[in-house]
Amino acid sequence: MMTSRDHPGGFEESATPYLAPTPVHLPAGRAASLFGTDGMVDIDHVVERFGMSKGQFAETIGLAPETLRRTSRLTAAKTQSRITEMLEIIARVTGWAGGEKQAMAWYRAEPIPAFGGRTAESLVKDGKANAVRDYLDHVAMGGFA
Repeated sequence: MMTSRDHPGGFEESATPYLAPTPVHLPAGRAASLFGTDGMVDIDHVVERFGMSKGQFAETIGLAPETLRRTSRLTAAKTQSRITEMLEIIARVTGWAGGEKQAMAWYRAEPIPAFGGRTAESLVKDGKANAVRDYLDHVAMGGFA
C-alpha cells in the first residue's frame, strides 16, 4: 500500500474508489410546492402563485397558450424544461428582488445591460436561460451587472 509520501500530492491512496455523488437538482423551499410528487411542475399552483392565467403564463415563457391546457403537451420534456428554467431564475432573484411577485416583475420587465437591454423573459423565450443563470451567478459573485 502506498503511503502519503509515495502518493503525488501527499494523500494516502484508499482501497475504496471515490464515487462522487450524483447531483440532484430539486427545488428548495417554497419553490418545492410548485412541483408534484412525479417531479413535474404543477401548473395550477404556478399560475395561482403568480396571479396569472395559464395563457398569460404561457406567453411569459414563450409557449402557445394551448400548450399548458393539454396534458400531453404540458408534460412534454421541452415544456417542463422551459417552465423549470423560468422558475429557477425567479427563485434566484426572489431574495434580492423583495419577493416572488417582484422577482416576476424583474423577470418580465427589467432590461439587463449585459444583454443589450433584453429582459430575462426575452432571453428565456429565445432558449438562452443558461446565459441568464450564468449572468446571475456572475452578479452573485460580486461581478458587475
